[in-house]
Amino acid sequence: MRVVIAEDLVLLRDGMVRMLTAYGFEVVAAVEDGATLADTLVSLRPDVAVVDVRLPPTFTDEGLRAAIAARREVPGLPVLILSQYVEQVYARELLSDRAGGVGYLLKDRVGEVRAFTDAVRQVAAGGTVMDPDVVAQLLGGGRSAQLATLTPREREVLTVMAEGRSNAAIASRLVITEKAVSKHINSILTKLDLPPSDDDHRRVLAVLAYLGG
Repeated sequence: MRVVIAEDLVLLRDGMVRMLTAYGFEVVAAVEDGATLADTLVSLRPDVAVVDVRLPPTFTDEGLRAAIAARREVPGLPVLILSQYVEQVYARELLSDRAGGVGYLLKDRVGEVRAFTDAVRQVAAGGTVMDPDVVAQLLGGGRSAQLATLTPREREVLTVMAEGRSNAAIASRLVITEKAVSKHINSILTKLDLPPSDDDHRRVLAVLAYLGG
């Protein structure tokens, strides 16, 4: 699996290169600024990009902007964003185009090697991965009337679903059956007014409603 890394901290960048290489990934480029990142993603078209939000020269949102610009040129390009902090607007902006795999993890998660490499694979495969701390803070914000109708268990299911987990993984995490997970998800989709559709990914739309609530 071909990976591009964008991180300005040399030690962290080199550490991710070594880690991902050791776990079977092919790191085709490791860059340190947003301008280089956008060109690299468009020219190399990796299977997944791991991108720090804040890159030189201003250390604001160059990484995110470069990733979004590259996804305009390469629709569906999988991107896993890393950030030092929970920045809700970035999570929502990345998810807004609803194309391809996306993820948002705090940098602390990089040290959880197995979970981090699993997250990279999930995003490369088209999944959505959200850091549990990001989800928890988003839950603390305003909620729509529809989200307010969810039961505590349905919120738990939606929280794990926002991490990009399958029904089997959700069942394992919450210690319930997959049948129960399916029942809760159907109830969530009904309450969020997301009927079956050939054009829309209802799980992603549910997560978007959750993040925007």
